[in-house]
Amino acid sequence: MYEPDILAVGLDVIFCGLNPGASSATAGHNFANASNRFWRVLYLAGFTETCLRPQEERRLLKYGCGITAAVRRPTVRADEVPRNEFRAARVEFEAKIRRHSPRSIAFLGKRACAAMLELQKVEWGRLPMSFAGTNAWTLPNPSGLNRGFTLDALVEVYSKFRLEL
Repeated sequence: MYEPDILAVGLDVIFCGLNPGASSATAGHNFANASNRFWRVLYLAGFTETCLRPQEERRLLKYGCGITAAVRRPTVRADEVPRNEFRAARVEFEAKIRRHSPRSIAFLGKRACAAMLELQKVEWGRLPMSFAGTNAWTLPNPSGLNRGFTLDALVEVYSKFRLEL
C-alpha cells in the first residue's frame, strides 16, 4: 500500500502537498507524475546535490527534508478535494507535524493551508502564525498543472525559502 509520508523527527522542513496524486499512488512514490517539477525544483533551488527521482524519495531525509500530504486520499486533480475535507483532516495532520517537530512546514499551494487555518486569503511566503508549533510557509505547487508558475519562478521562490531556513 502507498505511504506518502517521508518523515523523521527534527527535519529542517516538511514539504506538505495537498493530497497524493493518483499517478503517485499508482507508482508508489511522491511526485511521480512526469509533469511534476518537485524533484527538479528542489535540486535547482539547492535543497539537494542531485536531482532525485521519485523512487529515491527516502534520500530526501539526508538533506533534512521530508514529505507529507494534508489529505491522504489520492485524486487525479487537487481541486477534487473540498475545503471541508482539509478542515476534517486538520487534527490528525497537526498531531503528525507536532510528533515530527520540523523547523518548518511548507504547504505546497494555498488551498490546504487556508482551509486548515480557516483563512479566506493566504499569501505566498512565511505565514504570520505558526502551524502545529512550527514556522509555516506557503510555496507554489510544483505540479505540471500549475501553469501560473514557470520552472524559473518556482526555483526562485523555493531558493528564497531555502535561504530563509
